[in-house]
Amino acid sequence: MEDAKQKITGFEVAQDLEKEKASIAERFIPEWRHIRAALGGVFVFFLVFLLGVWLAGNPFEATVRIQSDWTLASGLQGNDWCIIWSVVGLAAFFEFMDASAGMGFGTALTPILLVLGFDPKQIVPAVMIQQGMAGLVGAFLHREFENVEWKFSPMSETVKLWIIIAITGCIAVSCSIIGIYKFFPIDKVWIKLYVAILLVMMGAVSLWSAGKDRPYKPGKMFGFAALAGFNKGVGGGGYGPVVTIGGLLSGVPVKSMLAVTAICEGTVSTFAIIVWLALLTSGVQIDYIMLPSFMIATMFSAIAAPYMTRVFPEKLWKIVVPAYCCIVAAICFYKIGPSIYKKLAG
Repeated sequence: MEDAKQKITGFEVAQDLEKEKASIAERFIPEWRHIRAALGGVFVFFLVFLLGVWLAGNPFEATVRIQSDWTLASGLQGNDWCIIWSVVGLAAFFEFMDASAGMGFGTALTPILLVLGFDPKQIVPAVMIQQGMAGLVGAFLHREFENVEWKFSPMSETVKLWIIIAITGCIAVSCSIIGIYKFFPIDKVWIKLYVAILLVMMGAVSLWSAGKDRPYKPGKMFGFAALAGFNKGVGGGGYGPVVTIGGLLSGVPVKSMLAVTAICEGTVSTFAIIVWLALLTSGVQIDYIMLPSFMIATMFSAIAAPYMTRVFPEKLWKIVVPAYCCIVAAICFYKIGPSIYKKLAG
């Protein structure tokens, strides 16, 4: 009966692993298939790094060196670009937290990069590509590291959640990208303030209910997925926290939800890339200068994080995930605070 249930849900594989290997030390020792999966992930990210190097050189008419404050200060024009090591360090940290706690890359990193002087069109497209690849590879690694199980026949709950969240998110992200960047531009400060307030509310609710077992109600994920997709299209962030915390509030076990978030964010981000490419035909221009730096950071952080999800127990992640959501919100408030004050002061 238990085996049949496992095939239906896809959640139990992580719980079974904790029963079979009860200590952190036992789960930490890798098997050959784990090493092989990690090497495969590094290889995929390296290929995307090479793609980023090519795109950073502006090979197309729609790719330009946007003269943001940072670009001007660095004296980069035309096809000039470089590996931005400060961005590599920031991206490596937030990607590790994103892949292990389900959030933080676009949500926390985007406002920091805006404060450092980068333009949204230098940040958001590169974030979309990075999150697309990191999410899809991460979903594979979560399966290999026994955090989740994907079953198509019969269809598991994890696959059903992926379909619900991804389709709803793709619709929402396309509407928000087209609406905000093409027809109804909104100042980036108010976008970040909205995301930060939302994160505080969701993180607080999730922390309050961390010790409770909630009944599994996948129907709730339609609303969370639409809200997360809107956030992703507007600012490149605010997707992971809403989907992850929404899943916990909907009764999904935390390790499996982290894997579901990875595959959903990868799917929605990949779709968002297609929407961005479509916008290029209507005169929108973007800058891939940050993509190589993002991919260097991703090469190792996105591999290590799903393995840490495997190693540490479920009960720890129930506290870490919502607590980190509140920390991400605090970072957002800290970074956008001066800009908000300046706007209100006129």
